[in-house]
Amino acid sequence: MTAERIEVGLSDGRVLEAVSEGDPDGVLLVFHHGSPGAAVPFETFDRAAAGRGIHLVTYSRPGFGGSSRREGRRVVDCVPDVAALTDALGAERFVTVGSSGGGPHALACAARLPERVMAAATIAGVAPYDAPDLDWTAGMGEDNQIEYPLAATDRLAHLEWLRPQAEAMTTVRPKDIVAAMRTIISEVDEASLSGELGEVMAESFHAAFRHGLWGWRDDDLAFVASWGFSLDEIRVPVRIWQGRHDLMVPFAHGEWLLENVPTASSGLRPEHGHLSLAIGGIGEIFDDLLTIAKGARSGGAV
Repeated sequence: MTAERIEVGLSDGRVLEAVSEGDPDGVLLVFHHGSPGAAVPFETFDRAAAGRGIHLVTYSRPGFGGSSRREGRRVVDCVPDVAALTDALGAERFVTVGSSGGGPHALACAARLPERVMAAATIAGVAPYDAPDLDWTAGMGEDNQIEYPLAATDRLAHLEWLRPQAEAMTTVRPKDIVAAMRTIISEVDEASLSGELGEVMAESFHAAFRHGLWGWRDDDLAFVASWGFSLDEIRVPVRIWQGRHDLMVPFAHGEWLLENVPTASSGLRPEHGHLSLAIGGIGEIFDDLLTIAKGARSGGAV
């Protein structure tokens, strides 16, 4: 595996960090990582991308890894960052995927860059915190039932809750991830954490907190506030992937997004959890995106 690290200077003086994998001459796929997390190489994804002619680029959101913090950012604020990243890569059009906390950011790009995004997907992505007819935390593990309501109601208490969690993740070893995240790891997901995925998650956590916990803090505040765009704006094809055995982002979130994203189609998978869906289904997810993009493509370089 040959991964290339990229740094893109932004117009406001910030720096955006990214990792390039797969086929550098292929269709660009911008990947939005989960929360907390950062852009790190992942051999399974690299192989899946390279074998399908996909140029996979994962970037670290502001405050994570080597990306400069943008305090007070909203979900929609990822859009100019992604536009600058794709400009730097020389790609006019691309597809995009967001996993877990990256899901809303992929939807933001679909909504605000319709002339550039050919297709989008969410993998266990969260719904808006104020989503009508959705009990947002129902079915989540204990840690998530504490974390997000605190972010929505008491920012100081939320920050104090994050501190020991972030400190533990900064040095967590792959074999200790299940114990550290016990309340939000289902049995299906626990089985997926042996081998490479556990190593990649540990590396991602270590990288995420390189400059403190601020990326995680800003992510949480962005999730529970207005995302800054409406799902009704989305006109490009979107696939919603979600597993029923998910204690981080419950199945109901995927069902809600499927009903409320105008262009959404179903990738609901009752047999999967939060992590097993991505690690076990990434080939299918990539193939599906390429098929959708091929149908949606109306000209222009990719």
